[in-house]
Amino acid sequence: QVQLVESGGGVVHTGGSLRLTCSASRNIFAMNTVGWYRQAPGKQRELVAVVAFEGFRTYSDAVKGRFTVSREIRTNSVHLQMNSLRPEDTAVYYCYARPAGEGTPQYWGQGTQVTVSS
Repeated sequence: QVQLVESGGGVVHTGGSLRLTCSASRNIFAMNTVGWYRQAPGKQRELVAVVAFEGFRTYSDAVKGRFTVSREIRTNSVHLQMNSLRPEDTAVYYCYARPAGEGTPQYWGQGTQVTVSS
């Protein structure tokens, strides 16, 4: 099992920045995939940015060029640096992890609210 705890959400004006952090109970560098999803009110949960085991990063078109996902070995954490925030980025952001191996389950954090005011 993997416990994921997010922090760093809050309220920011359009154009501002926030940095989300996800602390994991197991080695994130041993995960098949770690990263971030988000869910806005009335919408489905969607991928924001993830990092694969070998370091390959995938971003949604909506955040490409503005957000950066990274892993930190010292704190065993996954970060999401969000710049040039827009009102449409408002959502609950969830940390995600899937351990390496065939048929492993997915794990989610409890979510952290990000609100971008216009």
